[in-house]
Amino acid sequence: MGGSGLKRETLNLMRSIVMNDPGGKEHPVGGAGTGKETLESRLRRLEEIVGQLEGEDLELDRALALFEEGVGHVKEAEKTLAAAELRVEELLGDGDEAGTRPFDGAEE
Repeated sequence: MGGSGLKRETLNLMRSIVMNDPGGKEHPVGGAGTGKETLESRLRRLEEIVGQLEGEDLELDRALALFEEGVGHVKEAEKTLAAAELRVEELLGDGDEAGTRPFDGAEE
């Protein structure tokens, strides 16, 4: 199948999102599909898709359909994470001493 570089890059992106899943409480996510999905359910589905694309000898049409579904989940997950980051920044305040700053692991 051509475009293996693009496939590999997308699989890596999907895998990085799945591997960075914090687990725990499921967070509601608005999106296309049947009702509300959670970030965690999207990540679980991405794991399944990546596994199928890596492990199975799929026909081109099926591989493309899975790939398209996975890209949709990645885009929605990115939107959810960006919204969560914005919410955290709002909660911490703008220009406030308690604002966001890089974490270096050392206590001050």
